[in-house]
Amino acid sequence: MTAALDTRARPLVVRLTDAAASNPGRFGPKAASLSRLARAGLPTPGGAVLDAEAYRIQLAHLGLEAAAAQVAWAESPLARRRAVEVRLGLMEGPLAPAVGDALLTTHAELTSSSPRLVVRSSALVEDRAGSSFAGQFDSYLGVRDEADFLTSVRACWAALWSTRVLRYMATHAVDPSTTAMAVLIQPLVEASASGGGLSRADVDAMVLTAAPGLGSAVAQGEVVPDRYVLGREAVLRGVEPGRTEHGTSCRHAPPSPVPGVGAHEAGLDRARAERLGSLLLAAEEVMGYPVEIEWALDNRGFTLLQARPLEVGLPVLPDPIWTRHPGLRGQPSGVGWGTGRACVLSCECELGRVAPGDVLVTRIAGPALSRVLPSVAGVVAELGGSTSHLASLGRERGIPMVLGVPDATRQIPEGAQVAVDAVAGLVRWAARAGSEATRP
Repeated sequence: MTAALDTRARPLVVRLTDAAASNPGRFGPKAASLSRLARAGLPTPGGAVLDAEAYRIQLAHLGLEAAAAQVAWAESPLARRRAVEVRLGLMEGPLAPAVGDALLTTHAELTSSSPRLVVRSSALVEDRAGSSFAGQFDSYLGVRDEADFLTSVRACWAALWSTRVLRYMATHAVDPSTTAMAVLIQPLVEASASGGGLSRADVDAMVLTAAPGLGSAVAQGEVVPDRYVLGREAVLRGVEPGRTEHGTSCRHAPPSPVPGVGAHEAGLDRARAERLGSLLLAAEEVMGYPVEIEWALDNRGFTLLQARPLEVGLPVLPDPIWTRHPGLRGQPSGVGWGTGRACVLSCECELGRVAPGDVLVTRIAGPALSRVLPSVAGVVAELGGSTSHLASLGRERGIPMVLGVPDATRQIPEGAQVAVDAVAGLVRWAARAGSEATRP
């Protein structure tokens, strides 16, 4: 009893610069990493984080603990009902007084200097080596009034019980009732450009990606970002301009490019790219392992939004026989090399056609594809880039991917044998499935 009282006597919200925020067991690895970067003097958005204990208090306040405990072990129909019960309860049930008071106080304090906030998940199982949960949770940008703020926090809690997240947990043997959700609350960075970075893209190289505006389009695989290759000394080696366009993932609503938007010039000059490369190296040094970052650029300079462990795969020597076949280039993503039968999708509603061992060829490299990743041999997509959430999941699972491949769904025939080289960023195909170009 005393221990429980001591736990709940701790403040439910702490500033990111507070040493306590570096505790991943209370605030989740995402918030803990940001706290470590901030305390090391690297630029972060600041703000605060809601303790995962607030989630537990809320679950108990609503009497949902018993329902939560049944989700992982009950038969499927009952498990689904219990998951919905928990999710709806967290969205609609009354807030525990201590939690509500802490949230409203935090909202008032942060909006006094920054009227627009960002509310982000920081689950205790998120951003860990081998289970990044990249793209499985949502962030809420530009939150202003109290009602929207409280709804955003509730939505972060409830996301722990979404079908997509529960499916991901099941593949990692995680019982959702044994974990919890902390919540980041930060000022919105009014970004003119944003993107990601990999501190170990190759033995002696790093990669940055960039696109105009806020970073969600890069993370969600909705654009092909500019790609910058730097040496480990943060000196720029080369730039590949990206493509920014808007569209949909379903053939029933054909893509509609925005007027004047298409191939775009690289958004960072040499000095900025190398400055960001130096920050990427500094983040790796602070964390003590290779990192994948998300960043934003506004009139004050660069801000680091996230730093998670980077899964680094071993290089694989491709089969020389594939050089005889046509190929397309894109951004190297995922890990290694793989082959399989091409399953070409025109929209995400066709994901049920993907069979075990297929190479998925699609347009948008979004988080919805995560549900078929356990069974595919590789992924090729027309949009997305090396630092998208899907690329992170590919590296985590050891799946080769090439993203940002122009016209892939038209050029690669359905049923062709496809080779995906996630090191060179090259996809090749043989016209007939079962040709000589197969890999044991």
